[in-house]
Amino acid sequence: MRRIFLATTLVTLMAPAHAAGQSHLLVVSGLGGEAGYTEWFTEWGATLVDAALERYGMPAANVTFLAEDTALDPERIDGRSTKAEIEAAFRALVARSRPGETVMVVLMGHGAVGGAGPRVNLPGPDLTAAEWAALLDRLDGRRVAFVNTASSSGAFLEAVAAPERVVVTATKSGMERNEAVFGRHFAAAFAGDGADTDKDGRVSLLEAFVYARAETARAYEDDNKLLTEHAVLDDDGDGKGAEAFTPDGEGRLASILFLGDPAAARAGANASPELRAALERKRVLEGQLAELRARRESMDPDAYQAALEDLLVGIAEVDEEIRRLGGGG
Repeated sequence: MRRIFLATTLVTLMAPAHAAGQSHLLVVSGLGGEAGYTEWFTEWGATLVDAALERYGMPAANVTFLAEDTALDPERIDGRSTKAEIEAAFRALVARSRPGETVMVVLMGHGAVGGAGPRVNLPGPDLTAAEWAALLDRLDGRRVAFVNTASSSGAFLEAVAAPERVVVTATKSGMERNEAVFGRHFAAAFAGDGADTDKDGRVSLLEAFVYARAETARAYEDDNKLLTEHAVLDDDGDGKGAEAFTPDGEGRLASILFLGDPAAARAGANASPELRAALERKRVLEGQLAELRARRESMDPDAYQAALEDLLVGIAEVDEEIRRLGGGG
């Protein structure tokens, strides 16, 4: 009885953050300025898109990839990364996503400051940080992550930060102007196994950030170059990027935000409705477990252990159901 009561209580407390099962991804590869950069940014974007679709089982309808040159990868790229097409992509995001669902927006490219404000270079007119913030505000109620991997991206922090929003920038300020490689390693974090530090088969946004930041520093060291980009993360809405994280402070939201579900991807498109429902229940429980662990330091130890036991039993039960339905568990 205690376990059932605790499960009901946890679902009641955490359901607003985890009740909806869909994830949505918008990748924007901006103006390269040179053919080599255009190819780089498109390649990094394609890596992230492939990971979302193939590794994490996101529906193709929920993934949009806009790039400077659609001819570079016509099978993956959905349109040009112009201001008009980005605005259209946001209208589509607002229409198809629901409160509680996860929306991740990732920018690859060159950034700049000055004039009308911080911006990422696009084919044609640029979108300023203030304009990006206005677009993000239209996703009210969603769990939003905005990842700007461009140079000078740190200048975006104050403009786009908001409560219940994760903001990642490749640089800590607008003054770090050299071309940034953080985007390459951020995409690789989702495509490979190296970022999955807790070995739960998926990569949280916080894990991806920590991995990409470390790999970026390693790349500069290997090339005997001075590190000119220092990625930061803000998810408490204060607009001040952090490099260190605490269970109840900076990094809490990023630690429980994921793209799709690798178990659903393994099940394949032909999975039965019963199996898909079981996989969704497991995803919800795992999300609750991640949030519980993030809140451990602020909880009474006995209450934490009781809640942890309840969730672990629930996950074990749904794993058994998934195995019975042929999903492997």
